Order: sequence, then structure tokens, then C-alpha cells
Amino acid sequence: HLIHALRRNVNLKILLFNNRIYGLTKGQYSPTSEVGKITKSTPMGSLDAPFNPVSLALGAEASFVARTVDSDRKHLTETLRQAAAHPGTALIEIYQNCNIFNDGAYDVLKDKQSAEEAVIRLEHGRPIRFGADGARGVVRDRATGDLEVVTVTPDNESDVLVHDAHAATPTTAFALSRLADPTTLNHTPIGVFRSVARPVYDTLMADQLDTAIEQHGKGDLALLLAGNDTWTVESAS
Repeated sequence: HLIHALRRNVNLKILLFNNRIYGLTKGQYSPTSEVGKITKSTPMGSLDAPFNPVSLALGAEASFVARTVDSDRKHLTETLRQAAAHPGTALIEIYQNCNIFNDGAYDVLKDKQSAEEAVIRLEHGRPIRFGADGARGVVRDRATGDLEVVTVTPDNESDVLVHDAHAATPTTAFALSRLADPTTLNHTPIGVFRSVARPVYDTLMADQLDTAIEQHGKGDLALLLAGNDTWTVESAS
């Protein structure tokens, strides 16, 4: 039902806690576990390629898609605030540690030193730069159109992308969602990938019902259920 809720833009907020493991069922690999993951159900390593929840949501035409980390309280709070204010469906992937069955899965994003080089913080209207003193940036390869991470120099500084969460198409947001390596988590974007205005399903349905009542009056549920093919059975006594 996830992709249909997203494409319909139902007024719903979805918090997807991703710990890359099935914790409640005692540590089996999950749809977001990396290839080669050794668990109770995959003692020789998982063969499945993992889902990228952000890519999946963007591909389903979600109007609001974001990613945050459970231990970054300030970022988490701001991301949830924006999602709550968004009309329609909002999906927020929350990287969450499972200290029993998958402890340390996101250490590279939580350790202050490694996070500086691994985490790409997306902010609408700002250049996509990260690393010590913003030394690294995201640019579009002119030959392939793909995004890539480069060391920023005076020669390429003007090529660094400016994040546009409100872009009409999800093309660049999708490309950003593909930057992170699923095993090492290097170059992992967090923040709001996309936030666009789309008609909300609930509002459209309410308007449609009002129009139907104006044009045809209120319906008779009993008559609708009975229809034309009904019989009254009487017993002869």
C-alpha cells in the first residue's frame, strides 16, 4: 500500500525507521540490509540487493520525501516539523540503530569526524557542499548527466549544484538519493529531498462528494444495497 498512498498524496505522514535488520523477529536480514549481510537467516551472507526507500518514494511520485538520523535531534526535529506542515503524504526515512542485532550500522554517519566527510546535508537554496570547510561538492557530469562528488576548486565551484527541494520534477532528487553507497554509506544525503505542492487526495474526494450531492442530492444507502435484483420471500401458512 505504500506506493499507492504516495502516488495518491493521501494526507498521511509515514515515518520509516530503517535499522537495516529485522530486530523484532530476532535479527534476520531485511529489505534494507546490505548485500553480504550475515544474519541468522543468511549465515553465508545476503544475496538480495537492498531497497533504497528514498528512491522508491520519489519513483512513486511522493510529494514530500526526506531522510534524517535518530541521534541528530536538531535535524530530526526540523525534518519532522516540515513533514507535519506538508499537505499530503510525507515519507521520512529515519536511520535508527538496533543495538541488539545490528549495532553500529550507522557509526560512519554518527561519529563526528567520519560524518564530516560522509554526510551531505541538503538545504533548499544552498549549494550542495560538505566536508571540512565545504571542500567537497556535488556536480553533474556533463557527459553522462549523473551526479558525482568532487573536490571543490575555483575552476569547478560554479558547477556545484544548488539544492532545489521544490523542483517540478524529481529527477535531481532521485539522483541525489542514489549517491550513497549502501555498504559504506559514504556520501549519504540527509534532509528534505523533495517538497512540492500537489492536490491532496482527501480534499479532492471531499470536493467530489460535495459536487455529487449538489448535482444529484444525497444518496439512499438502503436503496443502493438493495438495487433492482431483490426479492421478498413470504411463507404460506
